[in-house]
Amino acid sequence: MMLSEQNHLNELLDQVKEFEKEHSVTYSSRHFKDPISKFKLPEKSMPANAAYQLVHDELNMDGNPSLNLASFVTTWMEPEAQQLISENLHKNFIDHDEYPQTEIIHRRCINMIANLFNSPKECNSIGAATIGSSEAIMLGLLAHKWMWKKRSQKGAVPNLIFGSEVHVCWEKFARYFDVEMRMIPIEKGSYTVKVEKIEKLVDENTICVGAILGTTYSGHSDPIKEINDLLVQIKKEKGWDIPLHIDAASGGFVMPFTHPKFEWDFRLEQVKSINVSGHKYGLVYPGIGWILWRDKKDFPEELIFKVNYLGGWMPTYTLNFSCNGAFVIAQYYNFLRLGHKGYAHIMNNCIANASALGLKLANSGKFDIINNGQMLPIVTAKLKDEIKGYSVYDLSSKLRERGWIVPAYTMPPNAESMTILRFVIRENISLDMVEILFQDIIKACTFFENKDSLPDRISKKNHPPIC
Repeated sequence: MMLSEQNHLNELLDQVKEFEKEHSVTYSSRHFKDPISKFKLPEKSMPANAAYQLVHDELNMDGNPSLNLASFVTTWMEPEAQQLISENLHKNFIDHDEYPQTEIIHRRCINMIANLFNSPKECNSIGAATIGSSEAIMLGLLAHKWMWKKRSQKGAVPNLIFGSEVHVCWEKFARYFDVEMRMIPIEKGSYTVKVEKIEKLVDENTICVGAILGTTYSGHSDPIKEINDLLVQIKKEKGWDIPLHIDAASGGFVMPFTHPKFEWDFRLEQVKSINVSGHKYGLVYPGIGWILWRDKKDFPEELIFKVNYLGGWMPTYTLNFSCNGAFVIAQYYNFLRLGHKGYAHIMNNCIANASALGLKLANSGKFDIINNGQMLPIVTAKLKDEIKGYSVYDLSSKLRERGWIVPAYTMPPNAESMTILRFVIRENISLDMVEILFQDIIKACTFFENKDSLPDRISKKNHPPIC
């Protein structure tokens, strides 16, 4: 080797040693001294360990997902499921030609869910994975609008009927896709839609009636069978074949295992489509949802697009195109891993723990229970009217100091004068955690009840700081 080449190599080795010396300890690097770029791409790169640690540490400011009782979304999965997710994050789900087995697994999931929702044997049920129930609801309602177009008269204006306790995505659909929204306000003391009010609003241009299996606000369910019976009667008397869409985002993976005889699904004649969230009580990380149609004939072929620029002709009927296939695979893992008995055990345990919390709150004498987790593992409660001096918002804020995330909010019109707390009990919330949560709630109530009598803080001169 020539001397000049040797010198150049030595210089490079010295630079490597200097770099390793500077970055041997992550927190000693300059990247933890200088401010990070927040509004534009930084000029220079940084070591992977420094970039990771900066982002990781900043995310510590987020709430603890395990203590997040505001969310219906799954916050824990088994290590084997996480490994499958990690192994498949790089697969674009839409690439059926490149990843054919993922699409086969997708179809298996559709068949399993259709069977779970009691699809009649004579029906050819179809469906699709979505990012979540919001996309699934959009697709379901869009299909009903197109089916209405085939039977409507020129110049007719489509309408959609649902209660005010729905998720906001229902209102989004009506606005985004130009459908008249006929929203029925709920009543104080009755937190679901009334059948008689639906009857007054239905006409030949109703594209669909929506019903909720487990509302976001209170966890109650609309009278689904009664709504179905009304629509069957209207079809017989007036000839209007009005479909019923079930928003089972929260309840679709609970009720089949805890109340299998409860009729809400494809056993009912007018239930033509159902959405469910795999990332809620389907026990999968976000985001995965599912939309199913009772029969292929209930879905308009015009909404199916076929593309060939990924190597083969592929039908697609989702609003979203690209997403990884990992969570479809994770859903399939859960189906195989848990089976019917496994899901039933988990869901019944969740309901038992929710009911235990509801009973503790009721027996405390401080709360009126709106929902005690009877059908879904959701507890909603309001402070008793005689309790003054603090609110559910105060309790929510105080509980946050202990790490608990418990939402406080007003009920929808016409019950917006009522403010409540909601506790979503998921798989990872044990009975022991329920007891800890309850004790923290009582301590928070006691704090506010005794706040006026608390002694003033001791002055610093009488209480020297601890070094």
